[in-house]
Amino acid sequence: MKLALLSSGGKDSLLAAYRVVKEGHKLVCFVSILPERSNSWMFHVPNVSLTKLHAEAMGLPHILEVSSGVKERELADLVRALEKARDIYGAEGVVSGAIASRYQKERVDNICSNLGLISCAPLWGQDQLALLNEVIESGFEVIFVGVYAMGMDSSWLGRKLTYEMIKKLVQLNKLYGISLSGEGGEYETLVLDMPLFKKRMRILRSEVKWFKSWGILEVKEAILEEKCVLH
Repeated sequence: MKLALLSSGGKDSLLAAYRVVKEGHKLVCFVSILPERSNSWMFHVPNVSLTKLHAEAMGLPHILEVSSGVKERELADLVRALEKARDIYGAEGVVSGAIASRYQKERVDNICSNLGLISCAPLWGQDQLALLNEVIESGFEVIFVGVYAMGMDSSWLGRKLTYEMIKKLVQLNKLYGISLSGEGGEYETLVLDMPLFKKRMRILRSEVKWFKSWGILEVKEAILEEKCVLH
């Protein structure tokens, strides 16, 4: 099946993409929504503009739709983007990284149904700890670019997702009940490399911005570079 990838550049959507490609489906375009507001109900905000590099790394055309970020109205922005994916690139379905958020999944499902598209969420309902481990085991390089939960401070920003960091997330889950996947808005990630990328992303300039109890790593400049081949 020809699928459009709905992604803001984080680990979940790109793991979902990797899953469907391994199952034999074809990605035909990369769809991203850029909210004008930082508190979007549907879409992640930090560094969404970098998805242009992700699309290039995967050899896919990029659809970037600017959204108002206002609840429900932003869904119309997603409709426009997915109409382009269907009409221009022949997408028959949409793959997303939804794991446990019914709000997000139901709205994507409804939009897809109205547009005659199949909604594909291969990670839905799966064990979040197992998914974190799968990200690392599959060869993804992922960093934290937003932290918003109790127990997280500025030292998390820019750090790679490793088995040690997964242990820390498990501890925070036990202490404060945070979502291990971050789908509840506890943290955001950026994928620098993964198996579907022909090149990897390298950050040239970035800035940590901290606001009392939460913060982001704002990437000022990034490029694609050749992957290192180990002999």
